[in-house]
Amino acid sequence: MMEYKGYKAQIDFDDEAGIFVGEVINTRDGITFRGRSVDELRQAFRTAVDDYLVLSSDMGASAAGPYSGTLAIRVNPMLHRAIATCAQRDGKSVAAWIADRLSEAAGVVPVK
Repeated sequence: MMEYKGYKAQIDFDDEAGIFVGEVINTRDGITFRGRSVDELRQAFRTAVDDYLVLSSDMGASAAGPYSGTLAIRVNPMLHRAIATCAQRDGKSVAAWIADRLSEAAGVVPVK
């Protein structure tokens, strides 16, 4: 995981191409970058974010800020109790249990 100006990136390695590829994961817009070394990858990430911010400014639009990772929801008390029971059964906090269920539903592998 890399972070720059509040934007977080997930990094993978493309074995066929022999390069690292990265994608900013906490924004609605697609921001990708790549590099052959860690230093090159880090610089490409920073350049991609900076270019994104400049491009958004030049277009008169505001850049989509990074998602914070915080989500507040309201549920009825019966559902809250059921969620708490399930979380306790699984040995997790309510927040961790909900995050796991949302990841499963959305088909997203949690990033640590």
